[in-house]
This record gives sequence, C-alpha cells and structure tokens, in this order.
Amino acid sequence: MSLFTLRPESGTVAQYYTIGNNQTVLLVGLGNVGKEYEGTRHNVGFDVLDAFVEKVGLSGWQDKKDMKCHLASGTVGTKRVIAIKPTTFMNLSGEAVQAVAHFYKIAPSDVLVIHDELDIPFGQIRLRVGGGPAGHNGIKSVSQHIGPDYGRVRIGIGPKLHDKQDSSDFVLAKFSKEQVELLPALRKEVVSILTEYVYGSQALPTETRSFI
Repeated sequence: MSLFTLRPESGTVAQYYTIGNNQTVLLVGLGNVGKEYEGTRHNVGFDVLDAFVEKVGLSGWQDKKDMKCHLASGTVGTKRVIAIKPTTFMNLSGEAVQAVAHFYKIAPSDVLVIHDELDIPFGQIRLRVGGGPAGHNGIKSVSQHIGPDYGRVRIGIGPKLHDKQDSSDFVLAKFSKEQVELLPALRKEVVSILTEYVYGSQALPTETRSFI
C-alpha cells in the first residue's frame, strides 16, 4: 500500500494509473544541474538522493534526454524504485516528473519529492502530502504538472542570515562551514526516511524529524 493517498484531480492535470499493486515508486530530488550549483542549499535534494541511490545500490545515473532527467532504478525490497534528478533547471522540474510518471505509469500518490525549504530551520526535516509551494519554484512546477497530491520531504535550510538578504542569493549560496560538517547526518536521516518509505513504513505525513 502506498504511504500517500491519491485524491481525484480536476482541471487540466494529467491522469495517472498504477500497475502491479502500487509496487513502483518515484523519488525526485530537486536541484540545478551544473558544477556551479554543487554544494548549494538549493541542490540539497540532488545531494541526498545521490546518497540514497548509492546506499541501496540502484543503477548508476543515466542521462535520459527524452525525459529531461538523470535516472537511476532498481528493486528495493518488493518495490521497483525510480529515482530522478531533473535536468531542466529548478523552475521547470515538473516537466521531467510528468514525463517519467507517464512513462512508468506512476500515480502522484507514489511520487515523493525531496527539496530544500527556506521556511524550515536547518536541522529539521518535515514530511507532508500536498500543500503550497511557499515560494519554491521547483515545487510550483511539479504541482502544475501532476497536481499537489504527492509526498514531500522538506529539508530545512533557513533562516536567512539577515532579513534584507535576497532569498535567491541565499538558496544559491553554499552551506556554511558549520552546516557542511552536519551534512553527513542530514544525508543519513534522509536516506533513512526514503528507505522507510520504500519499504512501506506508515510515517505520518506531518512528521518532523531533527538530525542535530
């Protein structure tokens, strides 16, 4: 059974279907491609998904130009796991998510998006289904393409250093020295969350976890 419950969508959002008793899940890490973005706060979704793929032994990343993403896959427990990192840049992430979901026939209820969130303090990770984008253009794009009813692993990167600091400059900057030292603990906690999700653990969508 899927951890997240699918509700009917209306409007122009595409319809999805599942096969094999919901045995395929899609994990999406959000970020921007390019070396200049590596190690930035906005790319933490890429970072932790890389750690999960390595930990559970999914296939190496493949460049899927037709689906606008890097993709890794494999079987974990009884689930088929598809992991992707969109190559569209953050603002168009939904294009890749929609393309992969259509190709593998994965419903929004079996999609889990891992992303940074400025409104959550560094040290906290929050789980939820749906909700607004809170200024996150990647989440805005995903919701526009598949609707809002997918799972989210929201990784805190806040607060800004000062109120007048531009949010874009902050999220595109690298983590502080102190935070870099805590990134291994962050990766470990997110890998644990994703592993529990894949194995079907019934974690509460509103759960908050701390890694420091």
